Amino acid sequence: AELGIPYDSEEGLALADRIASTLAAEAHVASAELADERSPFPAWDWGGRGDGEGGGSGTGGGAGPPLRNAQLTSIAPTGSISIIAGTTAGIEPLFAVSFARNILDTELVETSAAFERIAREGGFHSPELTAEIARTGSVADATGVPDQIRRAFVTAAELAPRWHLRMQAAFQRHVDGAVSKTVNLPSEATVDDVAAIYTDAWRQGVKGVTVYRYGSRPGQVLTRLGAQDGEAAVRVDTEYAGGCLVRPCEV
Repeated sequence: AELGIPYDSEEGLALADRIASTLAAEAHVASAELADERSPFPAWDWGGRGDGEGGGSGTGGGAGPPLRNAQLTSIAPTGSISIIAGTTAGIEPLFAVSFARNILDTELVETSAAFERIAREGGFHSPELTAEIARTGSVADATGVPDQIRRAFVTAAELAPRWHLRMQAAFQRHVDGAVSKTVNLPSEATVDDVAAIYTDAWRQGVKGVTVYRYGSRPGQVLTRLGAQDGEAAVRVDTEYAGGCLVRPCEV
């Protein structure tokens, strides 16, 4: 969002691919250096080769130099601990530009610091805009916000489910373990909607996926300000017709 790149865009997916592949490449280099210093992980030559050159079932997949680590990367669930760092959780989009966080029966209202800074720098920040965003949690229809900023600050509930999954798959291609990621659904989502997401996640090769239907549990941690359970503004995506989440829709 701070780079002006929408989460639900091909440019966003390309950026994710570059970030994930860079992390993976550097992790392999570091693990190979550790293996040279301390020896590879014990099962590196598992499979009977015994030559220490990557015949095993570990991260290297039989290619490249021996590694110190069986697995190098994962994207863990950081919904709570990311608060300490003052950042978004994992690879999730913004839950909302303004929202309420419920902690120990206390409601804390938060607004994206990045959006506030960009609004001030762009000269369109105002108390009226802040109040308007607080009512909806979104800048999609906010008065005076430039179109590029509206697109860049798309929220989790405004994303079509396929974009959540495509972003997860972009990272999963370069990650050894699983990727923690939530597909946010409106409160009216059906069992068939959830089944279609699970099927598409399997097709795209992700190792796990979480779905969350807004308002499906009492006392949820994050809530949109001023919205009722049935008011999630999820974009209509015709590619989901008939339970098919991606094109081409294959069995």
